[in-house]
Amino acid sequence: MVGASTMGDPVSATAVADVGPASPRVTAVLVDDHEVVVEGVRSWCDATDPPISLVEAGARMAAVWTGPGREADVVIMDLQLAGGVPEFGELRRLARAGRRVVVYTGDDSRATAVKCIGLGALAYVVKSEGRAHLVAAVRAAAQGRSYTPPSLSGALAADNAPGRPRLAPMEVVALRAWFASSSKGLAAAMLGISPKTVDTYIERVRVKYAAVGREAPTKSELVARALEDGLVTLEELNTPS
Repeated sequence: MVGASTMGDPVSATAVADVGPASPRVTAVLVDDHEVVVEGVRSWCDATDPPISLVEAGARMAAVWTGPGREADVVIMDLQLAGGVPEFGELRRLARAGRRVVVYTGDDSRATAVKCIGLGALAYVVKSEGRAHLVAAVRAAAQGRSYTPPSLSGALAADNAPGRPRLAPMEVVALRAWFASSSKGLAAAMLGISPKTVDTYIERVRVKYAAVGREAPTKSELVARALEDGLVTLEELNTPS
């Protein structure tokens, strides 16, 4: 796995070229139990310039923690493997370990996309979106950057309840990591970014809440706002990190 780096601005679907041919060599481990999907992703990775080195893990989530999968820059994971139950717990575990995850799934629901980003995925790509978006998401994730394809962009844009600030995906991720940690330093280590970057994201969140008349100058008040807006649950807050 590459060393942690400071996370830049999220990449949008209109900026695919920014993570294109000039990007450095990347390795990714793919967890997916559909042979046709694995074949397709392998061909896309081979065809991009420079190629993305792919480790095929099948449905073996354990393969991301051992052997070549452990050293991969990016984890590409299908959200639902053979058991049919969404792998939210595995996604959380990977994100907390500092792994850079791209969720690649057939589920195009808004709620699932927002939940996965909240759990720490750097990108949520629906399988119908094809090669360009998956490759761009993997390259962005390898640099520690989030990527927003059309499906996720629409999901976040729809999250416009009155009085609710529109938070960027990584602002939500940083906020949740801070809630799960005793300090911003530990949150930064969890995400593989610098404490200064975590602080920047949290300050942006404070400003956005203040802008809609819901000031939250303390951590406890931010927790209250997050609970009100469904960004975190009491069960999660009471679960030891």
